[in-house]
Amino acid sequence: MAAILTARAIAKHFADRTLFTAVSLSIQERERVGLIGPNGAGKSTLLKILAGLEDADGGTISLRRGLRSAYVAQADAFAPGATIKSAVVGALEELAKAGKLPHLHDHHELELAAEMTLARVGIEDMDALCEGLSGGQRKRVSIARALAQEPDLLLLDEPTNHLDVEGIDWLEETLSGNQFASIVVTHDRAFLEQTATRIVELSGAYPDGTFSVAGAYGEFLRRKSEFLEGQAKQQQALSAQVKEDLRWLSRGAKARRTKSKSRIDASYERMDELEVLKARNAPARAAQIDFSATDRQTQKLLVGRGLGKTLGGRKLFENLDIALTPGSKLGLMGPNGAGKTTLIKLLTGELLSDSPTPAMLAEEKTIADQLPHGTPALGTIKRADKLRVVLFSQHRTELDPDATLGEALSPADAVVYRGQTIHIATWAGMFLFGKDQLRGRVRSLSGGEQARVHIARLMLEPADVLILDEPTNDLDLASLDVLEESLEEFPGAVVLVTHDRAMLDRLATRVLALDGKGGARYFADYPQWQRLHKVLEGEGTQGAKAKAPAVVTPVKKKLTYKEQQELAGIERAIEIAEGELGLATERLSAPNVLSDHRKMAELGQAMADAQGRVATLYQRWQELEARK
Repeated sequence: MAAILTARAIAKHFADRTLFTAVSLSIQERERVGLIGPNGAGKSTLLKILAGLEDADGGTISLRRGLRSAYVAQADAFAPGATIKSAVVGALEELAKAGKLPHLHDHHELELAAEMTLARVGIEDMDALCEGLSGGQRKRVSIARALAQEPDLLLLDEPTNHLDVEGIDWLEETLSGNQFASIVVTHDRAFLEQTATRIVELSGAYPDGTFSVAGAYGEFLRRKSEFLEGQAKQQQALSAQVKEDLRWLSRGAKARRTKSKSRIDASYERMDELEVLKARNAPARAAQIDFSATDRQTQKLLVGRGLGKTLGGRKLFENLDIALTPGSKLGLMGPNGAGKTTLIKLLTGELLSDSPTPAMLAEEKTIADQLPHGTPALGTIKRADKLRVVLFSQHRTELDPDATLGEALSPADAVVYRGQTIHIATWAGMFLFGKDQLRGRVRSLSGGEQARVHIARLMLEPADVLILDEPTNDLDLASLDVLEESLEEFPGAVVLVTHDRAMLDRLATRVLALDGKGGARYFADYPQWQRLHKVLEGEGTQGAKAKAPAVVTPVKKKLTYKEQQELAGIERAIEIAEGELGLATERLSAPNVLSDHRKMAELGQAMADAQGRVATLYQRWQELEARK
């Protein structure tokens, strides 16, 4: 398939740091690329450069003629007073004025396009104000605003951060069921596994700044491990050569005068090359996350009986029993507005205030005049004596944006962690912050950096119960692994509210699912919830088809003559591509290649390209076979 976007040697620098210097990337038609990398690698910046919203400091970007692209930012921004419909129509009007929507000719057509798109993504109340929407609803509107442009290329920056599990399922189906290409910056491992046809990691660990693998996330991890292992062997071989060079060069001055200048130059080149390899092979750093627990021996930390709560005349849950014991890991699930945040407030002893804030109302999908002030909660909660509960809030409102990083981490020059006094600079380093950042303001930190600050503060509080509300938002994959390990080993109880299905699958010893209609059910684990979710949805609608966002599904058409010819020759094309893949794999494992990083990088890319061709051919073969 033809490339619709080609970026060559893209570079980006800021005043005090370089993000990347020679990033090259090519996007094919209908390709779904997952763009990953550590926090601070420049993923969001690269996405903006590809979207044409930010200038690169070097390199070129070539677009297919007439290419229409749409970009969805991490933060969802709407004009003051905008309704859902006006937000989408307004975006289309701007593009129409710029001549980028030639197929839409007047305001009526723009409105019709907006209404049809919003209907497809499951939004019914198009006159609702955007400022009153929950985070998940705002994200759906932002994506709808992009889809209404009928893009050839959709670029999304962390789109799953505020979507619930059902919303993520919808997004996966939307990306997989349409004909446009997409680039998604995300750390959602399950999303990458389900959706991506290629993974690209942006990192200084690779010779050209990126590592690209055709296939889903599991295949990427396997290939990455192989590449890094080969690169480590290359370093070992080069290190042995450099040791020999040093012995040779260390012989007396008289002997050095007779040495070949070319050999001396080659020795120094190998030394420089070794330093570069050492830097690339340095272990990836991750935040040192390890929550503190109390030494409490109580088996019943928190027990709730017959819990119920109603907001704005809508029942969130009723007759709910809950028990938190040491070592238990309760996964709390449900669609946006189902009452997860309210249940957390009940568990921590905090009910909705008499004067609800707009954020509270947005979370629970209510408006101020619907909320009876002081609505009591039903049931009883018994907490162990002097129970210590630590809450990780997804909104991070505890962080003062005007405070310095040092002040946010600790008001003093040191912290006390597990009985030991640690200097603030050392403590900051444990969460990947340098000394020079301590005087910077919290507002200047990225989302991932703010998440690490929040975790660092919570680690100073010994806890019996950890309640984490969307802790994975903005964390990179390395930090996610460490967070999961810490929670796995935490001896107290954990209540985990997250859309990260991989984390739920790994950690949850039990899952409590709120259905948003007043019901709640327990499941043994996340896989059981997955298996029974659709069945239970059917029960909830008395056998009728559960209401879900519609996905644009292409109408099945018969094969054209050209497509029939393509199908007849595709098996031979697959054989050839698989032969090229086998040859590239064999050449990559040759001893002389393992000691030559340039050849290794070239053949690694050739192997990735061959894998991409095989995957693309198989996908196309399945598409054509399905239409025979």
